[in-house]
Amino acid sequence: MKKILITGANSYIGTNVEKWLLKEPDKYYVETLDMKDPNWINFDFSKFDVVFHVAGIAHIKETKKNKEFYFKVNRDLAIETAKKAKDSGVKQFIFLSTMSVYGKETGIITKTTLPNPKSAYGKSKYEAEVLLKELEDDSFRICILRPPMVYGKNAPGNFKKLVDFVVKIPLYPNYDNKRSALHIDNLCMYIKYYIDNRLSGIYCPQNPDYFNTTKLIIKINSIKNRKAVKTSILNFLIIILKINKKIRKIYGNLYYDFQESQITDLISFEDSIILSI
Repeated sequence: MKKILITGANSYIGTNVEKWLLKEPDKYYVETLDMKDPNWINFDFSKFDVVFHVAGIAHIKETKKNKEFYFKVNRDLAIETAKKAKDSGVKQFIFLSTMSVYGKETGIITKTTLPNPKSAYGKSKYEAEVLLKELEDDSFRICILRPPMVYGKNAPGNFKKLVDFVVKIPLYPNYDNKRSALHIDNLCMYIKYYIDNRLSGIYCPQNPDYFNTTKLIIKINSIKNRKAVKTSILNFLIIILKINKKIRKIYGNLYYDFQESQITDLISFEDSIILSI
């Protein structure tokens, strides 16, 4: 039996991973730890094989005032947790990083693309990655994940904003774009895979097919029995308005051009939307 400690209680990803693993209670034992409680440092890590560190901040507006808080939580807390895990004899540390370490808002990310974070969020996560790798040795494996947008039922963040936007528009562009994204169930499958194989290294998990905004709109309208008109006439507006950050997030291209594993039962794009609405 694998014993897993999820550091970051009540997080969307941590909660879903816990539920997923506990579908097989004979194979996995899972506990969660509230990292907001300063007494976490006294918690006994020694009975666990794996620490999955999800504690962090992401979905708050960055300001000059909270910039240092990003580093305190996303970098310093991660390193402190990893050191405690290593000292306690934990064999694998899985760190939830982000696609934002590449610093790109549009374009293609290949296996040779180097990190170049622009935001405090991306910088704090990348600095944590670098320091974590320094802790790695043969008995303490570091597994770093750089997922794109994670979405699913009741997920916080950009997916909900995108759905809210979609249901308000009666007319939408027939515009082709590609974005990497990751449904929460697919992420859970990846986490299980990394744990089962005790993997180390840097991974960029994503859905088996790319996120396409037009297909998303069509699927949401179908699920909600709404009528909306698709037209190519508006495409020129997308090209013009891509200077706007929100438009870039909705209709721009941003994707990994590679797959990370041989998992064959990942949920498709269309099925993932049905599960998420």
